Amino acid sequence: MIKERFKTPISFSCDVLVCGGGFAGISAALSAARHGKKVVLIEKEYLLGGLGTAGLITIYLPLCDGLGKQVSFGIAEELFRLSISLGAEAKYPENWLDNNDIKKRTEKDKRFEVRYNPHIFSMLAEKLLLENGVEIFYGTYAVGVTKKKDKIDTVIVENKSGRQAIRLSSVVDATGDCDIALFSGAPTQVFKQGNVLAAWYYSLGQKGYNLNILGVADIPENEKNDNNKVEFLSNRRFSGLDGKEISEMVQLSHKSTLNDIINKRLNDSIYIPTMIPSIPQIRMTRRIVGEYTLDDIEKHKYFEDSIGMVSDWKKRGPIYEVPFSTLYSKKVKNLIVAGRCTSVTDSMWDIMRVIPCCVVTGQAAGTAAALTNNFSKLDINHLQRVLKQDCVKIHIDELKN
Repeated sequence: MIKERFKTPISFSCDVLVCGGGFAGISAALSAARHGKKVVLIEKEYLLGGLGTAGLITIYLPLCDGLGKQVSFGIAEELFRLSISLGAEAKYPENWLDNNDIKKRTEKDKRFEVRYNPHIFSMLAEKLLLENGVEIFYGTYAVGVTKKKDKIDTVIVENKSGRQAIRLSSVVDATGDCDIALFSGAPTQVFKQGNVLAAWYYSLGQKGYNLNILGVADIPENEKNDNNKVEFLSNRRFSGLDGKEISEMVQLSHKSTLNDIINKRLNDSIYIPTMIPSIPQIRMTRRIVGEYTLDDIEKHKYFEDSIGMVSDWKKRGPIYEVPFSTLYSKKVKNLIVAGRCTSVTDSMWDIMRVIPCCVVTGQAAGTAAALTNNFSKLDINHLQRVLKQDCVKIHIDELKN
């Protein structure tokens, strides 16, 4: 055991610190900055987008319920359109973007989703944030916090400049792993089922430029049956919260990718990989235990403190209002979470981890962080009014065909 003592300089200060530059963090930073706050976003990689760019999970899953109703609005739709503003890779939803015939919005396999290019999106998102005054620190890890009573005072970070602190008024945890919540002593819970191995990569060959999907999304325990069995790349499960384990997971992913490339080159001599993921393709790790925990059986349920709506990417029909109380714990007053670490059951987690849900919660978290540094005292009616002004629809009864 080594005992260390640090004197860490406070190098920066801001109104809102957003930790994590995935889709949730992009949305949170953008919304807070648009409401006049000084915003700093820290991201451990060197591009924005998280799993949706560096992880090559490049499908912007549905903004609709699959029955012809758009469910997610505001920045969720703005980033969707941004992602394909220079062209879509696949799954272009012409029945939503180019055709006003409502009946066509219910066509089989044609939901309001799209596949986009990861690197183009990451640069467009960076440009958008910079234009709105967000300061971005790349290559920066959050490694701890300091607190004053029941509020976070600073977040300790490390990057090429060394160890330093950022002082803040409020903080959005969009790390995907709920790291800031853990550091601050807020209640958290890990994903019990563990993550399956994935090895998505892009290639170029005789059949053109393609996204190769090796390893599929898992099925929650309560949904498993003999009719939906999935073949996995490995029988091993990964928590995503242990450095050695993650390294082993990445090596297994590389092995699966290389084997796939070698097999395909037997019939295609020009087949080459063009991109492999630069981060592990881990979907669910740790989440906050908030003031309310949303379950997947609560579809179409009215919540007085809803901050927007999401759909189920796996099924047609379900719509969920997302309670603001799933985004924070009263134990840390100025901390709010966004993205895949909101307070949900394991089965709901698999619904909430995807891009549209991350952006919906990100916009709400960033807006709330611009309004207060005590989320348990925030006037929910005021937050809802501001979100509505920013084109978010709050309740199901606001939707039209």
